[in-house]
Amino acid sequence: MKIHAANVADTKPATKADAFDWVSVEQSLDARGNAILPSLLDADQCRSLAAMYGSEHGYRSRIVMARHGFGRGEYKYFAYPLPPLLDRLRHALYPHLAPIANRWNRLLRIDVQYPPDLDTFLGRCRAAGQTRPTPLILQYGEGDYNCLHQDLYGEHVFPLQVAILLSEPGDDFAGGEFVMTETASNGQHADVVALRRGDAVVFTVNHRPAAAKRGGVRKVAMRHGVSVVRRGKRHTVGLIFHDSR
Repeated sequence: MKIHAANVADTKPATKADAFDWVSVEQSLDARGNAILPSLLDADQCRSLAAMYGSEHGYRSRIVMARHGFGRGEYKYFAYPLPPLLDRLRHALYPHLAPIANRWNRLLRIDVQYPPDLDTFLGRCRAAGQTRPTPLILQYGEGDYNCLHQDLYGEHVFPLQVAILLSEPGDDFAGGEFVMTETASNGQHADVVALRRGDAVVFTVNHRPAAAKRGGVRKVAMRHGVSVVRRGKRHTVGLIFHDSR
């Protein structure tokens, strides 16, 4: 049977997502609140997405971080319909993440369970008035950074998120590391996540469960950000699975 090129492109993100060792991803998320998906995108896909930042079309808003106390740099929220590649990635990754999110909520005694497919979950968001798309593209230049934060946009929050680095460390920029902090009753620590161009990091949006020293489960608060870019320009795509008001 002949397969048309367009159909191959349509199925590639799902095929790539299915190929990851999701047991190891889940173990890493349980232990550190983040996990790397290596080479989720190839170099051409990264360059094409980064080049989109200069366009005036396809976005619903542009945010200059310094105006809001978010750090330095800027980002744009995509409008619906999303770029096809990002839409396919969002749909391909969600079914692997929903079971992890559901298990975490059960451990934290949160009375919310997520449906197995993204469209049903987005329908839940729309019914609550969360209709604006949240996937975004970020641009940092020399001296820019992103303050530690959580991406919470409304009543319905999916507890995992994906960021994809579109630029090559060392070649396109220096500094600008992805950073996560963990805060719990026993203290705080930071984790610097090393990424190459095309790598994605899955990470905790808000809270995650962790083993308590005396047994049981404790709630750990997580935040993420980007350290200061020392040189060059850095682009990243963020895939958030809940929409906003």
